[in-house]
Amino acid sequence: MTYALIRKALFRLDAETAHGMALAALKYLPIAGAPVGPGGPLTSTVAGLTFPTPVGMAAGFDKDGEVPDALLGLGFGFAEVGSITPLPQSGNPKPRLFRLEEDRAVINRMGFNNGGADEAEKRLRARLTRGGIVGINIGANKDATDRIADYAYGARVFAPLASYLAVNVSSPNTPGLRALQDESALTELLDGVMAARDETGHRPPVFLKVAPDLEPADIEAIARIAISRRLGALIVSNTTISRPPLQSRHAGETGGLSGAPLRDLAQQRMVDFRRATGGQIPLIGVGGIANAEDAYARIRAGASLVQLYSAMVYEGHAIAEKIGAGLVRLLARDGFANVADAVGADVPL
Repeated sequence: MTYALIRKALFRLDAETAHGMALAALKYLPIAGAPVGPGGPLTSTVAGLTFPTPVGMAAGFDKDGEVPDALLGLGFGFAEVGSITPLPQSGNPKPRLFRLEEDRAVINRMGFNNGGADEAEKRLRARLTRGGIVGINIGANKDATDRIADYAYGARVFAPLASYLAVNVSSPNTPGLRALQDESALTELLDGVMAARDETGHRPPVFLKVAPDLEPADIEAIARIAISRRLGALIVSNTTISRPPLQSRHAGETGGLSGAPLRDLAQQRMVDFRRATGGQIPLIGVGGIANAEDAYARIRAGASLVQLYSAMVYEGHAIAEKIGAGLVRLLARDGFANVADAVGADVPL
């Protein structure tokens, strides 16, 4: 059955129900593919990790770490699970996830709904010997009195299990969370996370996920902190609270906007962070990436890796393989032997 037929059926359901069915299918149906092996023009090393392809699944799809191996089997070079908070939480009231079909976009105000660290820890420990790059995105509970302590807890629990830890301070759906992007708060947060990580005896790299809705001064400050704290990478960027012109009837819903309308803003933020960091720290491009051309543009703007989520809603489960094959063609067309050679080609330092 082609994805066009599957999509037609799924789109008759509300978005969150359809998402649950997609997760169930990945859990219980056999995945024909196998994890992508290293070697070839798409393989590169970032933060000490060897990625077989730069195309990864962003956080938010697999919030509880239920299907990372299935995602790797679909051709993703890495899978990021979460965000996972210390305690289970139900998130915001439903409905909270909306497809904007005319815009090929999604608005969500999920609110870090997940089953909590204890359940995710058991699940992720059980799959640890299977290999593959699985990042774990950690967050804070909505009602936490000490959010830095929540992040430190996540780092302590998941450092032994994660290929990398992703610190999410950029979701627009937890009140006050983005304030942690402030320079002094961010410095304290990252110091707390790294100290907690180090207590475990494991030192996976720490990535920081930032919002696209940043002022130039914010970008400069985050870049300074990322370099001084020797972060493994910056993930640029999360969903946006801005609203470009949209056609869908859901355009007025509150929450974070992702998908095609985010592409240009996320592309510009990649350029901004490339210049602000001076190439001293790897960047991961997220937001509006739906095909090989989008991914390649983000790479040429400075991204060592890219991630997607919303595009799979519209393009289907084969999207990672399609983008990978397209990237190979684009690299060969432009004379690049390896994807790493193309990073930042359009934004020289």
